[in-house]
Amino acid sequence: MTDKIDFKKTLDSYRAQRGRFRFVDVPDMQYLMVDGHGDPNTSPAFAEAVEALYPVAYKLKFASKQGLGRDYVVPPLEGLWWAEDMDSFTAARDKSQWDWTMMLMVPGWIDQAMFATAVEQAGTKNRPARLDDVRLEALSEGRCVQTLHIGSFDDEADVLAQLHDEFIPSHGLCMVGKHHEIYLSDFRKVAPEKQRTILRQRVRSANAADVRHR
Repeated sequence: MTDKIDFKKTLDSYRAQRGRFRFVDVPDMQYLMVDGHGDPNTSPAFAEAVEALYPVAYKLKFASKQGLGRDYVVPPLEGLWWAEDMDSFTAARDKSQWDWTMMLMVPGWIDQAMFATAVEQAGTKNRPARLDDVRLEALSEGRCVQTLHIGSFDDEADVLAQLHDEFIPSHGLCMVGKHHEIYLSDFRKVAPEKQRTILRQRVRSANAADVRHR
């Protein structure tokens, strides 16, 4: 039998502590991705995106185990979030303005040919509505700051405000790229007050004008 890799335990980028902002250098990784826009609580596209990712992810896991002898735990769901006005994540919490990319990480040894086969297999029975929107793409983040939030997503605003407006500027940095969340708890099954979410923000040295980059 092959050892089953659990990336949540082997990768430092999946570690975070509540009440602590920590710098982490995130390695380049690849993900199954689906894009969308709007309030995740009411947008049908959001639920359909999640429903499309998992069948492909499990087809890839089984193909890796059976064909390559390399087994692994399917990593937690992740999301990239952004908006024209990033204050919609902290002050107004206007979810209708949010853009997002839902993601599941897959190991580096998974290639495009394996991905194409997995998509084809996932569409043979009960084809997900957004299956054709799933893609395999690399993500480069590099230097980031992250923390662990425990509780409802709607209670993230204060933590994000502290991260965005206090911690990052106080270290001579500014935000770049998109807000990144890693859902260590399955929000479809876990009560909101018990949900564990890594909140991550990519950063770089602030320029002379101290402009916030998105």
